[in-house]
Amino acid sequence: MTDEETIAQAEEPLDLSLTDAELGDRHEHITAFIREQMDAAGTETAVVAISGGVDSALVAGLAADALGPDRVHGLVMPSEVNDDETMSDAVRVAETFELPHDVIEVGPIVDAFLEAYPEGRNHQMAAGNVRVRTRAVLNYLVANTENGLVIGTGNRTEALIGYFTKYGDGAVDCHPIANLYKQQVRQLARHVGVPESVASRTPTAGMWVGQTDEEELGIEYDTLDSILALHVEGGVPVGATARGIGVEEAVVERVRALYEHSAHKRQVPPGPDAPY
Repeated sequence: MTDEETIAQAEEPLDLSLTDAELGDRHEHITAFIREQMDAAGTETAVVAISGGVDSALVAGLAADALGPDRVHGLVMPSEVNDDETMSDAVRVAETFELPHDVIEVGPIVDAFLEAYPEGRNHQMAAGNVRVRTRAVLNYLVANTENGLVIGTGNRTEALIGYFTKYGDGAVDCHPIANLYKQQVRQLARHVGVPESVASRTPTAGMWVGQTDEEELGIEYDTLDSILALHVEGGVPVGATARGIGVEEAVVERVRALYEHSAHKRQVPPGPDAPY
């Protein structure tokens, strides 16, 4: 039986989970990476935006393990679109890993932007991106003040489909969990001691009231991970991928389109070739 035939008989999302040994190896590899990035830049403090979600919680824990809690500055940056439970969990994450942290309300800053250009209030995505980019500005304000690096919290799944705000949560100095699919993020989060209420929370980018990642994307993360691993990165044809995980071919094609159309987000802004 060929690999393609084996995949086609699965008819469920791929299990991309890591073994216990692999979790230990990833933990060691990522913490070493964080130390290397800090040493190379000659910086003292790692600045991590803690949202109450699993990605930022994992990165906060990894940074604490890599550097010691005293060298990590957590920023909790709520706005009117964030619920109290999520923000309480963000603070809880900082306290779990014994991180110095500040809570900074971004609402008034966002309001100032939208007052300067009121039309933006009527565009949900534009206003949501302002919230995310405001957090990025605050990250760098703290990092510049404390001779720090901004440590990113983006994972492999979101990067491949462009599910991040350009010059927002994508504006960082390094991406420690860039090689982890969302399934693996949850695994490693539990491994490093992230509270279960955070590890199992429904993901949200916190861009507007009631927003969730899976509802906005129209696909569950396990299925998305599977399509990315099989088709986008693995080269398995559309039909075999669709049959293997039990989805319509159109779903696979849509994920492929997300990957292709978001290429500009994963690249340095282009310029023309030299004319000579």
